[in-house]
Formats: sequence, C-alpha cells, structure tokens
Amino acid sequence: MAKLTTEQLIEAFKELSLIELSEFVKAFEETFEVTAAAPVAVAAAGGAAPAAAEAAEEKDSFDVVLEAAGANKIAVIKEVRTITNLGLGEAKALVDGAPATVLEGANKDAAEKAKAALTEAGATVVLK
Repeated sequence: MAKLTTEQLIEAFKELSLIELSEFVKAFEETFEVTAAAPVAVAAAGGAAPAAAEAAEEKDSFDVVLEAAGANKIAVIKEVRTITNLGLGEAKALVDGAPATVLEGANKDAAEKAKAALTEAGATVVLK
C-alpha cells in the first residue's frame, strides 16, 4: 500500500461527515491504544487561566437568569412579559419560580438590555 501524505489524509478527512470522523477517531484510539483528548487536556492545564479568560471573551450566547424578583415584583413581571412575550400567568409563574431563566442563548446585546431592564425594575439578574 502506498503511503499517504499529510495533505492527502486531510483532504480525505474533509470528505467525511462528523459521524464518520468520530467513528474513525474511536477506531484509531482503540487500534493504537491512545486517547486523542490527552494532548488537549495537558495544553489546557498549562494555561488554564488565560484559556478561561479567552473563553469568557469569545462567548456569544448568554442565558439571562432571574435570581430574585425584589421588592417591586409587579414591575419585574411586566419586564419579563416585555422581554419574553409571555402571558401574564406565565410571566408571574416564572418570576415566582425564581431563580429561573428568562432568556436562553441570547446574543450579548439582547442579554445586556434584558439584564438592565430587569435590574431597573428591581430584580436580581445574572448572565451565564
């Protein structure tokens, strides 16, 4: 059998679906008794703090979590209704069930606006 060059192997991998590539990695690990994730873990352990800071900066979707409604619960319910387009009963249930997620997977601007609106209404809000 002829040896394949690195470029030829990469071109072959580009044609595989993610499932096929995942199956290949599993078979490779079993055949050669190695773990593909080991070098990544070592690299992450060496620079954990910078990697964590980069991950926080690169995050592009946020969850807006209502921790507590605060003293002005009615204003918070109104803001939840505005943000989520929920009905009065659903918004009240969400606020009563705090801590609860108000928005999931929102972009940074939308998450910041929702947090500001809820905080202004008197709620305690966390972005995750």
